[in-house]
Amino acid sequence: MTTILLRALGALLCSLVVTAEVMPQGDFNLQGVAGKWYLVGFATNAQWFINHKASMKMGTAILTPTADGDLEMAYASRNADGSCWRMNHLAEKTNLPGKFIYKSERWNNENDMRVVDVKYDEYALIHTKTKGVSAVLTNLYTRGTDLSPDLLQKFRQFSLDTGTMPENIAILPKNDECPAA
Repeated sequence: MTTILLRALGALLCSLVVTAEVMPQGDFNLQGVAGKWYLVGFATNAQWFINHKASMKMGTAILTPTADGDLEMAYASRNADGSCWRMNHLAEKTNLPGKFIYKSERWNNENDMRVVDVKYDEYALIHTKTKGVSAVLTNLYTRGTDLSPDLLQKFRQFSLDTGTMPENIAILPKNDECPAA
């Protein structure tokens, strides 16, 4: 009986953590995120990720603030055959600094993106919720390809705290970069 009660309590606490509001970093500076980043960490329970995570590799993101306060995001990753996979989004600012909304043309969904922790010359931890499908995604972006154990632990713990199962937290292997488009 005690085991059943502890499991139920654990499940309740996990559901409260998952539904808790994730807030962006309080002193967010849009210009600070400008430039090239490496997408090195990926965490989600989404089925598409589970199906493809074994083949995913590190990619790059170029983040460009617009004059209106929005954020252009250009992603690129080298495929196994040497070709490049690319994707672009325009993340529109909201009334809350560090929170953006973007529509994925590729998957036809709306996303709520929050920069939850950033050290502008080192890393950015970004949390995204996809509306309508209840998918949650956490990405770790870094300015270089080498990661400290502390940063890896921070990414892993945040992903666990927001409901990602441990087996769905991935540090992507290094990859050749795509040429500038």
